[in-house]
Amino acid sequence: MTAYRFVHAADIHLDSPLRSLALRDPRLAEFIGNASRQVLARIVDLCLDEQVHALLLAGDLYDGEQTSMKTARFLGEQLRRLDAAGIEVFIIRGNHDALSKITKELVFPKSVHLFGGRAEAIEISRDRGERSIVMHGLSFAKPQATESLLAKYRPPVDGAINIGLMHTSLDGSPNHDIYAPCSTGDLLNSGFRYWALGHIHRRSTTEGPCAIVMPGIPQGRDIGESGPKSVTLASVLDDGSIVLDERIVSLAQFERISVDASRAESWSDLVARIETTLGDATTRSASDHLVARLAVSGTTTIAWNLRRDADLLRTEAEARAESIGNVWIEKLEIDCRRPVTSAVESADPVYVLRRMMNDEIVGSEAFRAEANDIVNNLLAQLPPECRRSIAPDDTGLSLLVGRLAGEGSEEVLARLAASNADGVR
Repeated sequence: MTAYRFVHAADIHLDSPLRSLALRDPRLAEFIGNASRQVLARIVDLCLDEQVHALLLAGDLYDGEQTSMKTARFLGEQLRRLDAAGIEVFIIRGNHDALSKITKELVFPKSVHLFGGRAEAIEISRDRGERSIVMHGLSFAKPQATESLLAKYRPPVDGAINIGLMHTSLDGSPNHDIYAPCSTGDLLNSGFRYWALGHIHRRSTTEGPCAIVMPGIPQGRDIGESGPKSVTLASVLDDGSIVLDERIVSLAQFERISVDASRAESWSDLVARIETTLGDATTRSASDHLVARLAVSGTTTIAWNLRRDADLLRTEAEARAESIGNVWIEKLEIDCRRPVTSAVESADPVYVLRRMMNDEIVGSEAFRAEANDIVNNLLAQLPPECRRSIAPDDTGLSLLVGRLAGEGSEEVLARLAASNADGVR
């Protein structure tokens, strides 16, 4: 039975600015920024290796109003590779690339179909006797789309296998703004056989009479997009059955990696644990590069030394990462405590100071009110989606302020109490 095969990808976000990552590590930001291009080339390689009939790009090919001619030339090269192999490309614009000058002005090969702001239905040329396939698409005309676009699509063609490209927040997802919302039930009852979606960066699939696929972002850009990232290889048979195959294409994957510092007696002991933990995580990684956020926690006698000399510990971790190869340290978090008894806690001046800070300062209403104002002012300077992910509501704000205050007091105590690199007081 003849199969129509295609690769479905979305949210490539070429030339994403990566501002927050650039503030912490410009080299890593440059690497991840270039990774999106390399991943697009990997997607094209997959299309060529699998000899598919088409590549479907469901929005946000670019990250915004893009004018880079270097990116335009790169995109043109990749599309020409597909054109030379007889592989069609179907593209819709999403909320991020609705204003992209390149997407609007670049002259594509004839095998590339860029859907406009009005719905189109394109019948795929197939051999005689093969079942008709119709590709439907609709691009964002502008970045905002607060209402469902489903009603604007052409109706499914009777007797054909109908495939639709749509950029949508679907039923909604944390950390994603609402764009062209559409219920899963509406798509299931649309009469289409496959919906190639984009916008939400986490992969999800719904199979049945209608396959609904959100492939997710193919290259993560920060720790909020952790894990290996992929595209979907789909095979549609003439009887309407569909086979879905997830293919990992990410060049690098972000991961939160926990390091147990419990009972670490010396600095060198902990550094050795970090190296071992990074090595194990690299072995498990499905991508070529690992970008690690290290979370060091546990009860250890060198807890305050770790807090005081966190910059040195990060340097040690980066050196071990470099020796392993293809490993980056995105951030180092420390949440360690010294072992303590009630007798020590009541007699040691540092612990007495801690109790005073927690009970009389951090716990006071005046401190909380002022801290809330400071944090709110800082959050107001961030994009809406960032604000919602950091402090989604008043409860989230209160938890954030409490965590920051606790970490701040521990930093002060660490600088007062730590004495030497081996943690001996």
